[in-house]
Amino acid sequence: MTLSQEQLSDPSVRAFVAAVNAGDREAFAALLAPGATMSDDGSERDLAEWTEREIFSSGGRMDVVSEAEGGRRLVADYRNETYGSMRTAWRFEVGGDGRISRFETGQA
Repeated sequence: MTLSQEQLSDPSVRAFVAAVNAGDREAFAALLAPGATMSDDGSERDLAEWTEREIFSSGGRMDVVSEAEGGRRLVADYRNETYGSMRTAWRFEVGGDGRISRFETGQA
């Protein structure tokens, strides 16, 4: 069973998932704090390069299975045209302005 976007507790994370699933680069970029960072499977990545390759150019999509820590930790079935489907974990740091300063993802 998956959670709908509307069921996600944290509004910034909810908007992140919506932007990914819509392939909306502008909405996604607007969610990120200046200088935002990310990691994938414990390795620091260039955020712009990674998101273009792993999300936008490859049709990335997140189906959230569960959330924790007020919606800032997710387990999701993530799929794209490059790697197919995999169970992933996501952790978000959100600033007081509601913008995401960091996210970490990796296989769950």
